Amino acid sequence: MAGPCDDLRIIEIGSGAAAEIATMVLADFGADVVKVERPGGDAIREQAAAPMWLRGKRSVVLDLASREGKESARRLVQTADVVVASFRPGEAEKYGLDYASLKARSPGLIYCSVTGWGPKGPYAQYPADETLVAAKSARMWAMAYIDRREGPGFEAVQVGTHAAAQSAIAGILAALEVRERSGFGQLVETSLLQGMFPYDLNNLVREQMLERFPEKAQSELFARYYSPDAQPTLGYQPIMASDGRWIQLANLMEHLFQASIVSLGLAEKILADPRYAGAPNGVSEDAREEIRNAMLMAARERTADDLMDEFKASANVAADLVGTAQTGLYHSDMVSNGEVIELEDPDVGMVRQLGPLALLRDTPAHIERAAPRVGQHTAEVLAETPGPQPLRSVTGDRTAPLTGLTVLEFATIIAAPLGASLLGDLGARVIKVEPTDGGDPMRGMGGAGLTAYLGSSKTTASKESICIDLKTHSGQEIVRSLVAQADMIVHNYRPGVPERLGIGYEQAKAIRPEIIWLSVSGYGPDGAGAPRPAAHPIPGAVDGGALLQAGEGWPQGDLSSIDGLREAARRFYRANESNP
Repeated sequence: MAGPCDDLRIIEIGSGAAAEIATMVLADFGADVVKVERPGGDAIREQAAAPMWLRGKRSVVLDLASREGKESARRLVQTADVVVASFRPGEAEKYGLDYASLKARSPGLIYCSVTGWGPKGPYAQYPADETLVAAKSARMWAMAYIDRREGPGFEAVQVGTHAAAQSAIAGILAALEVRERSGFGQLVETSLLQGMFPYDLNNLVREQMLERFPEKAQSELFARYYSPDAQPTLGYQPIMASDGRWIQLANLMEHLFQASIVSLGLAEKILADPRYAGAPNGVSEDAREEIRNAMLMAARERTADDLMDEFKASANVAADLVGTAQTGLYHSDMVSNGEVIELEDPDVGMVRQLGPLALLRDTPAHIERAAPRVGQHTAEVLAETPGPQPLRSVTGDRTAPLTGLTVLEFATIIAAPLGASLLGDLGARVIKVEPTDGGDPMRGMGGAGLTAYLGSSKTTASKESICIDLKTHSGQEIVRSLVAQADMIVHNYRPGVPERLGIGYEQAKAIRPEIIWLSVSGYGPDGAGAPRPAAHPIPGAVDGGALLQAGEGWPQGDLSSIDGLREAARRFYRANESNP
């Protein structure tokens, strides 16, 4: 079966990490990506990640300052489906490589512009540097109080770059979908600034609510978080073992938290004591801190391996070891799910790197070609004469990209529901199937008053909602009727659960053969961790992002004392929680 992007030809012009990541992903899934570089090579090659970002691409050197270079670039564009450009606003026009100039020759062209600050506005000409964007957009205030000082903190994990890359991929694929109907290409724009905001579930809305409804928007939960003394929620507590290694817990739901308490040997002390009834979230402040201290001290009595063996045996404890980006590339589940690959680079040798963005069972990615040398394919590409892209039939249908697509969402909390909301933003009809005992637990998770609904206001946007008891025969009958009319199922259940509820892939396929079935899980479907729960602090701990944000020298202080443990855990939690 052909790959999803096998028939795509993409010309990449300009220099920027977000565009590199976006075109890398498209190349992984079969697109012919031709990277146009300046004489001497793109400055992006100086980045450590360049061997990964450039893989699967062909390199062409053109001097865009010369007439010949400009004309060669324009001829290349005429053969392309997509151009991905990383120029500052106004720069592409100097070369005749802006969308307005190119679409006259290629009306079916999709032109994706990735800038730092957007196409216009007072900061449009500022350098496309994530550090500057993070500072100006208030992203660095999310790092406040990692250090015990007033003011913002440096953003170590470049989330804006990666979110802008995801936006570029989504925008390109959406524009291609529209082109299939309309015959026309279009301009797609995203920026590092825009990439700062998809993950912000609370701050923007909360600040507006505090101005308009200060009393209703107050929340003890948020007040605690926006304090330099804020400790983790109990479910997200980092703990240190007797051998000095740290483990990140991620037990947001009550039954998972209780399982972690049992695994720590604290069942009698915590779960049997009426003072702690309602833990982790429904206890007094004093009780909460007593539980925290007990967890920290219990972990000190066992090695990290012993603790992880206990947590894994439970199958209901979300926990993993704190590591670096390097150790993350050897995580057994990353390896088992094909999320890590090795490619022989012509200049630096074997490079261990991230694998494909997602696992498509029938049309998987094929990553076989290492990064090209500068200009390696110049003669080859310029000698090709594929001719201009053919004219497409024109219907004039320019409705939203996913108009007519029906998505059934069986998911809770953040990642999968947020992804489904983005599908709704693109025009899909998203039906969120929720449990009958209060719906998605994300509803009301933000504390009290208006703030209780800040997070869910984003994860439930662009959707319809229906509550169904999936454990009943009548509930499953309703779901089967919905599946018969759906194009896609999105869920974040652990393996085996969809089948028990009647919505497993084979079951859904029997009802609707063309169904797309998307599983968004913690560890992936194919490794030893597949049946284990997870939440966002886990990858932050495993992949080194939280450790990088915590800063050199963490953990510091006297770790033999409870106060030292609490302070080290506080700092790591703030570093982890501030990044998606």
